[in-house]
Amino acid sequence: MSLFDLPLDQLRTYRPESGEPDDFDAFWRRTLDEAAEHPLDAEFSPYDAALSNVEVHDVSFAGWGGHRIRAWLNVPAGAEGPLPAVVHYLGYGGGRGLPLDHLVWPAAGWATLVVDTRGQGAVNSHSAGSTADPHGGAGPQSPGFMTRGILDPDDYYYRRVFTDAVRAVEVARAHPSVDPDRIVVHGGSQGGGIAQAVAGLSPHVKAALVDVPFLTHYRRAVEITDKDPYQEIVRFLATQHGHAEQVFRTLSYFDGISFAARADMPALYSVALMDPICPPSTVFAAYNNWAGPKEIEVYPWNGHEGGTSVHRAAQLRMLRDLR
Repeated sequence: MSLFDLPLDQLRTYRPESGEPDDFDAFWRRTLDEAAEHPLDAEFSPYDAALSNVEVHDVSFAGWGGHRIRAWLNVPAGAEGPLPAVVHYLGYGGGRGLPLDHLVWPAAGWATLVVDTRGQGAVNSHSAGSTADPHGGAGPQSPGFMTRGILDPDDYYYRRVFTDAVRAVEVARAHPSVDPDRIVVHGGSQGGGIAQAVAGLSPHVKAALVDVPFLTHYRRAVEITDKDPYQEIVRFLATQHGHAEQVFRTLSYFDGISFAARADMPALYSVALMDPICPPSTVFAAYNNWAGPKEIEVYPWNGHEGGTSVHRAAQLRMLRDLR
């Protein structure tokens, strides 16, 4: 992949209008208030993962609509006192997999809640998931998740996902091994987009690690990349003529730019300038609107894989300084 987006000097100042609706805050306040009507009912069941240095719990809790959401909680064995925790959200199509897939943060002394994404985790190249999406959504959709319920913000798939993710922060805070005042959200691609949303919605996030985030600046994304998952929206509009205005109205309630503008905690972002899946301008659109202290690591010669282990080392250093 070659460089295809704006030059880096322009990316650093790129701040498009978010186009958010006037009732953005009211929509999310109502959504989270409705979710709060369901008791969290978090269950932590000890799980034998054959890991001598990590205690594992198989977790379930009530997400949007009271639907059961699955997660892993990995805690460094023998650690004293409440620990800081990373709440980790997953990339598009992936599931929580197995506990042994998520050992970096526990190795650094952090408890880790790995949150399944409802309805995902059945793609061959990704880890398996174990959480259903009982609310399937009405109306036509392009294969994938991007257009599920897209003609109505109340019915849109990511309303449920973002709500589950906010509730997951409460789950982490409820465990006795976790310090409720030291919660960090993390994710890459779809997980990065979810982490952005949670940072803007939850008052209990101390810092955010946001890697090559998806679900951001939708209009530009669908216009400049021909890669999935954004192309799911294009394929939908190519057959559902006359629905573009409603589609982008729905997406305006779920745009990372708006969530970033409401997030006032420290953030470490990453962006790859040859990323054809989450174009750099869409990442900078959110980063430049982040309300709190922020840094961004730029990887000029990488695609959607971003900074890989080099960037993980930078994140570990940031977490060490937050302890």
